[in-house]
Amino acid sequence: MTLITRGVDLVLRLVITIAFTVLVACVVWQVISRYVLQSPSTVTDEMARFLFIWVALLGGAYTLGQRRHLAIDLLPMITRGLARLLVNCGIIAAIALFAAVVMVYGGLDLVSRTLETGQVSPALRLPMGLIYTAIPFSGLCMLYYCLTFLADLFREGRGPNDQATAAKAGGPLD
Repeated sequence: MTLITRGVDLVLRLVITIAFTVLVACVVWQVISRYVLQSPSTVTDEMARFLFIWVALLGGAYTLGQRRHLAIDLLPMITRGLARLLVNCGIIAAIALFAAVVMVYGGLDLVSRTLETGQVSPALRLPMGLIYTAIPFSGLCMLYYCLTFLADLFREGRGPNDQATAAKAGGPLD
């Protein structure tokens, strides 16, 4: 499973890095076109918004997979043995339930309804359903990471908030 996890991590890191780079370029061009050229670009404005959605959602999934998400770990830290195992299972189940119901099921419903109506973005003329696919895609990534958390929990006793190593100084995308 670690080979697959490394592959998922690599794909997410790559997509996030490319999307963030293009997002920064769009924002810089937007500032230049608005204040220097006195003619704001509507295309880069819209593209930046859509890229921000993708970076935020995929970044959340990636951060979850790296166990660097925001967590309140009071209960796992004060419990031991079977109680700690059950608390960690409950945490994983809550994350998985949210990812499955809200992000995957609700996201797929949103994507299909938006594609059915034929809604397109004003400037880029992209089907909005394609933009919204970030929701179920990141939900599927989160579900995959939840499965790896469960495997780690029963194999190593490592909960979803337990870091294997200390965080590197460079940040999560290094």
